[in-house]
Amino acid sequence: MNWQEHEYDNIPGSYVFDGKRAHSAYALNKLFYSFNEESCRRDFDADPAAYCDKFGLNEEQKKLVLNQDFLGVLRSGANIYYMAKFAIPRGMSVQDAGAAFQGITGDEFREKLLEKREGLEERLEKEGGYWNG
Repeated sequence: MNWQEHEYDNIPGSYVFDGKRAHSAYALNKLFYSFNEESCRRDFDADPAAYCDKFGLNEEQKKLVLNQDFLGVLRSGANIYYMAKFAIPRGMSVQDAGAAFQGITGDEFREKLLEKREGLEERLEKEGGYWNG
């Protein structure tokens, strides 16, 4: 397919889930979506490599999944909601995943969250009850 470039393609650290990424990561997202079923999670845990092969992941995607490289998986086009179905059963919280995306520890990520909450009520009041930050 011929995809046109968008302004958001050049925002450092941003991985927009758009048609281009969805198309190239279809097999990866299909695999993650399968984790809605407990039997699929068990099959994956029994033989992760074979499970990746079953869904037709390319070698790069397979390596990312087997290494549990959550940031790499996100960069390669994983839908964040489907990826959570992969991360959470492996003992990773949403905060741990957020830390992995930023290349910091879970404790550092939680500290950043606590810092951001300072003055939140005042910001909400100033912005009319909505704050994007």
